[in-house]
Parts: sequence; structure tokens; C-alpha cells
Amino acid sequence: MPHTLPLVTMIVTGFVAAFVLGMLANYFRLSPIVGYLLAGVFIGPATPGYTADLKIAHELAEIGVILLMFGVGLHFSWKDLLQVKAIAVPGAICQIVIATLMGLGVSHAMGWPLEAGLIFGLSLSVASTVVLLRALEERSLLESNRGQIAIGWLIVEDLAMVIALVVLPALASFLKNHSLSGVPTEGGVESNLFIALLFTLIKIIAFVALMLIVGKRVIPWILQITERTKSHELFRLCVLAIALGVAFGASKLFGVSFALGAFFAGMILSESELSQKAAEETLPLRDAFAVLFFVAMGMLLSPAILIQKPMLVFATVVVIVFGKSLAAYLLVIAFRYPHTTALTVSVSLAQIGEFSFILAELGVKLKLLSTEAQDVILAGAIISILINPLLFNVLDRLQSNRLETK
Repeated sequence: MPHTLPLVTMIVTGFVAAFVLGMLANYFRLSPIVGYLLAGVFIGPATPGYTADLKIAHELAEIGVILLMFGVGLHFSWKDLLQVKAIAVPGAICQIVIATLMGLGVSHAMGWPLEAGLIFGLSLSVASTVVLLRALEERSLLESNRGQIAIGWLIVEDLAMVIALVVLPALASFLKNHSLSGVPTEGGVESNLFIALLFTLIKIIAFVALMLIVGKRVIPWILQITERTKSHELFRLCVLAIALGVAFGASKLFGVSFALGAFFAGMILSESELSQKAAEETLPLRDAFAVLFFVAMGMLLSPAILIQKPMLVFATVVVIVFGKSLAAYLLVIAFRYPHTTALTVSVSLAQIGEFSFILAELGVKLKLLSTEAQDVILAGAIISILINPLLFNVLDRLQSNRLETK
């Protein structure tokens, strides 16, 4: 029996490397995500020694994306968003626009095409759900007003990125057809793009309608029937089958992304009385595949980008850590919230993560973004996640000093 088992080898090396470097990151009081990304760098093609199978890593990452987005949908709450909608909705939208424009400015200076600059800017505008929630949880801020604003802000960002993931394939299809058909007649560009977006919108509406009309009744019903069996194994299997099945079906039948399908599956389940149990039962597997997702993203990074394009990486980090966080701070202050709230929200958003990776990878697949730009985004993510705990430590000290002086 042959022992060349690339899938098993990828999983084993991915988990072992992620555990070792994740523990090392935790020892230095950094986010374990930094360790997972570095694990991918070490077993990726850009470094000497063992190289994991990149194709298999991508397929495992797809499962990671599905389960990550399912988790986002499962924790999505219209109630929480509505409580802070007055600041979270306009604040997040303005911050996304500002950060995207800053990213466009950097890309323009590099001579990149407009579509590449747009994806690059969007990738820099959205914070990591995992990093933000863990930082707030460590400081017992999840239930505080500051924490609720940060979470509501993040929900709006996530929704904006879900829309971007849907629109990008339509944009890529339009650009491809336009380049193949030569120079169109006057008004042809706008009409072709409008038709492409219209067909995409129709497919999305059909999928959303099916989920809201049929899925909203069928999915909780299936979950309740399974729960009556009193079998934890079957219940866990049911939740995973719903997450993966809806995501796969959405992609094959409606042409929408795995991410959108998984998000809606989670959102539908979030309204069920069993949503908490569903979240708890699937958490270990979601965490495991999330680790492999970050490892796979790390495998795509070429550390040489730090030497080849140091100023570009520096500019990217400045946009992520200082540019968009300063914009968030000023926006919160403009809504007449205290400085402590503004600082907490701005520091929470001073990093990027999983959505940035998903956007960048999709951009490369659609040939709208270069691998160099993807490397810069990955490098910016790792550095910003490294810096984020330090910013929180500074914030904690400022707040403790203020309490002591009172």
C-alpha cells in the first residue's frame, strides 16, 4: 500500500505546524492567527524544505471559508445591529469608503489598474471577525456599549464584503467580455456591465427568496427533527450538512459564492431556538478548518515581498493600522460618543483578516488582482495582527491610568 497520501500529509503537517507556531505566538501574547499564517509560510512553496500540496490546501481552505462564513451568519443578529444602527451603519460605510480610497491611492501610485486598486482597497477596509471578537472577549467588552458598537460596525463591514464577493465575478465577466470584443460603441460599456450585474442580481434574489421562503421553514424543521433523536452525533452532522449543502447548492444552482450560501445558511439557523446548540456543536470543527484556512493563506505568501516592496508593505500597514482606525475614531467622535468608545472601536478595526484573504484570493482567481498585490495584503494582515494586541495594551494602560487619576 503506497504511503504517499497528500491529503493526510497536508492535514497533519498543517495542524502540527499551526499548533507549534500558534503556541509560540500565544507565548509572546500575540494572536494565534499569526502562528497559523506563519505555519503556512513555512510549509508553503516560498520557503525551503517540505512543501505541502497547494491544490489540496486550497480545497481545505474552501471548507474553512464555508464554515467561517456559516459562523458569521450564525452569530449575525439583526437585533444587535438595530441597537447601534445609528452609528454602526453610516460609520462602517463611511470607513469602508475612506479606507478603500486610501487603498486606491496606494495602488494608483504603483500603477495598478482601477479594478485591482478597488479590490486592494476593499481588502484593507474590513477587519477580522476572529481577531476582533477574541480581543473584546479577553477584555470582557462583548456586552458593553463599546463592544456592541464595534460588533455592529463589523456586521456592516461583513455584509458589505458579502455583497462585494457577489459583484466581483460579474465585474470580472464584464471586463473579460469587453476586452475580447474590442472597443464598444458609445454607451456599450455601461449597458454590458448593467446586464451582467442584472443577471447576477436576479440569481441572488432567486437564492435569497428560496432561503427566506423555503429555507426559513425547512432548515429549522430539519434541525428540530434531528434534535428529537437526542443524538449529539446526528445533530452535529445535521448542522454541518446544512452549512456545506446550502453553500455547495448555492454555488452550483445559482452561481453565487460558497461564502454567500454559507452566510445565509447560518443566518437562517440563527433565528432558530436551537441556534446556540448548533453553534456549540460545530465550534470545534469550525475552529479546526479555520486554522487550515489561515495556514492555506500563509502558504500563498511570499516573504520576499518584504524585501522587494518594503515601502509598499509599509504604506499598506499604515492604511490598515493608522488610516482606517483614525477614520473610525473621528467618525465615532462625530456621532458625539466618548473618547473611550472611539478609541476602542478604532483599535478593534486596526487589522485585517479572513475577508481580506477571501477577497484577495477571489481577485487573483478572476485575474483582477496580481499575486504581488495578494502578497502585500497577506503581509499587511500578518503585521497588523501582530501590532493589534500592542495597541490594545496601550489602550488598556491609558484607561487604567485615567481611572487612577480620578
